[in-house]
Amino acid sequence: MSGYRDAVGQALAEGCRLGALYASGEVVRTVLVSTAGETRLAETPVVDGRVPSIVDLAPAAAWDEREAADLYDLDFDGHEPLRPLVDHDVDLESWTARVRGDDVHQVAVGPIHAGVIESGHFRLHVVGERVVHLDIRLFHKHRGLERAAEGSDAAGGIAFARRACAACAVSNSVAYAQAWEEALGLVSTPELARTRTILLELERLWSHLNDIGAICAGVGFAAGTASFSALTERARRLNAALTGHRFLFDTVSVGGSSVSLSVEDLAHARRELDALREDSRRAWRELLFNASFQDRLPDIGVVGAEDARALGAVGPAARASGLPDDARATSHRLAYDGFRSAAPRRTGGDVQARLEQRAVEVQQTFDLLEPLLADPVGPSATVRGAPEAGIGVGRVESPRGATVCVVERDHERIGRLHLRTGSYANWAVVAHSATGNLLPDFPLINKSFELCYACADR
Repeated sequence: MSGYRDAVGQALAEGCRLGALYASGEVVRTVLVSTAGETRLAETPVVDGRVPSIVDLAPAAAWDEREAADLYDLDFDGHEPLRPLVDHDVDLESWTARVRGDDVHQVAVGPIHAGVIESGHFRLHVVGERVVHLDIRLFHKHRGLERAAEGSDAAGGIAFARRACAACAVSNSVAYAQAWEEALGLVSTPELARTRTILLELERLWSHLNDIGAICAGVGFAAGTASFSALTERARRLNAALTGHRFLFDTVSVGGSSVSLSVEDLAHARRELDALREDSRRAWRELLFNASFQDRLPDIGVVGAEDARALGAVGPAARASGLPDDARATSHRLAYDGFRSAAPRRTGGDVQARLEQRAVEVQQTFDLLEPLLADPVGPSATVRGAPEAGIGVGRVESPRGATVCVVERDHERIGRLHLRTGSYANWAVVAHSATGNLLPDFPLINKSFELCYACADR
């Protein structure tokens, strides 16, 4: 077992980051991702229901170990206290941190919210208006999608990954497809890579526009919310015009793509994208020159670079803290040749930086889509180019950060499926970002991440 911790420690020392940790039968496996985007696996057997913890080496593994402990009845030696995550013990003391001091009290938010969203419980420990600690409880509607996928073939299993989260349906599907293709020894052709990249960037476009509008809502700036909600709707309608579905469902398959875009389709897409680019710039200028809006953003919900790295932040949240990690830069199976992640004018790790990060990425997405949509898109397929393997790993940059999917084969069917999304990776970062802020700031901080609850409820 010490070899497992040594392998993880060595990988981290070489610059790798945690990609995922999960239990599979009598084994616990950890996915580590190098700076070049290559993945490696470290594993340890379960002995008498116990495995060594790695949270002291990789704090980002805390939720992963807690989930594995609940779902597979494991103890992680060294993870103290090992609080429940998926198992919702009714005892408040079992899942919240003990906070002591004069005038400390708790404010409970959820799990039922005013909006039409999944359930999530925020337990804020405060002194006056100052937040001293936040415990988050999700998994209220955990669907068991990973277990349900077991026994499915490659084509049937994609539905479980896609439906984990509608907002990241393409990202989850591409990660799943890439995992199976790696296990089957298949590689993408340039045309397939281009098709999937178009779909991923169309998904990123509407998602980022939506999230900018959500931050406006968190501030109470209704004009900004309305403007970016309208832009989001137009981006989703473009998706429907091109593929038949606003959220791009059923556009990704294992081993190929049936998406077809004609010259007329591309002409329509370019016209609408040009209009969206100009209108989004105009809407953004309204945000930039609204002083009361801008005054609410700086120095709230700060996550420094070191904390972001330790907690495993990914996506715009990580880049806004000064970490340039972006899976698109190392996505060899996709059409991101020469890609470099964009950055705002300041990477302060606060609400303002997270907002501006999305704004610069929206413009980058417009730039990426322009050459990708220059030629008609037709059906495409993978080709055989590598030996088969028992385990395949896919890693894709979703709108909220790197999503990792692992497929363990049982011959031609799924023996184990594990999906760790960008939202899942960032929830612990949200809890950290609330500390030290005022209670009325928390809704804005939460909106600046705009994570999916469904990704935990998978």
